[in-house]
Amino acid sequence: MTSTPDRSAVIRDSLGVGIATGLYGTSFGAVAVTSGLTVAQTCVLSLVMFTGASQFALAGVLAAGGTPLAAGFTALLLGSRNTLYGLRVGPLLGWTGARRAAAAHLLIDEPTAMAVTRPTRSLARVGFLTTGVSIFVLWNLFTLLGAVAGEALGDPRTYGLDAAVGAAFLALAWPRLADRTNQVVAALAAAVALGLVPITAAGVPVLAAGGIALLAGVLSRRPDPTEIPEPPR
Repeated sequence: MTSTPDRSAVIRDSLGVGIATGLYGTSFGAVAVTSGLTVAQTCVLSLVMFTGASQFALAGVLAAGGTPLAAGFTALLLGSRNTLYGLRVGPLLGWTGARRAAAAHLLIDEPTAMAVTRPTRSLARVGFLTTGVSIFVLWNLFTLLGAVAGEALGDPRTYGLDAAVGAAFLALAWPRLADRTNQVVAALAAAVALGLVPITAAGVPVLAAGGIALLAGVLSRRPDPTEIPEPPR
């Protein structure tokens, strides 16, 4: 019989995830300023958007010459997954009012994962908050450091940093490509994007590729192996 983890173990695990993820904000800061954003714009984006993949998507479209509107739609498309997280995490955490609204700002991949694997509501709240707050603080701090460093470097092409956006996306996607279904979806999305590059404006191929992934997710929805019964109210 598996023992129930204690509060200190959940905090320790959550801090480990939070620190590792928060440090990655350095990459976003550097990528964003080399994509044309100012240091201030980059920092505000991390504060108000705070969802890594969407932030990298916005910077990537801008770096490719896309319009701010296309960049915004791309970021919104990728960020829509957080809405689905909310449907699962909202009842699990059981918060209402201002606490629920504040928790929504922390609703990204890692805090969700550290909450849904807990056997009780109390531990789910500890995992969610510890992970979410640590990532938020460190992500914004290291976004600033990365942005300042990226601005000081000057023209990113001199150092090959113009390829950083693509590398960052690959790093985000790579752990999810162990699954055969994800490999097929990724291949189809890449094929659609590459086919649209010569005939559409910058940013449209990324939107189309995201649409392929979204459609595949809707059509092939499987039970979540981490799902636990909703705790009693």
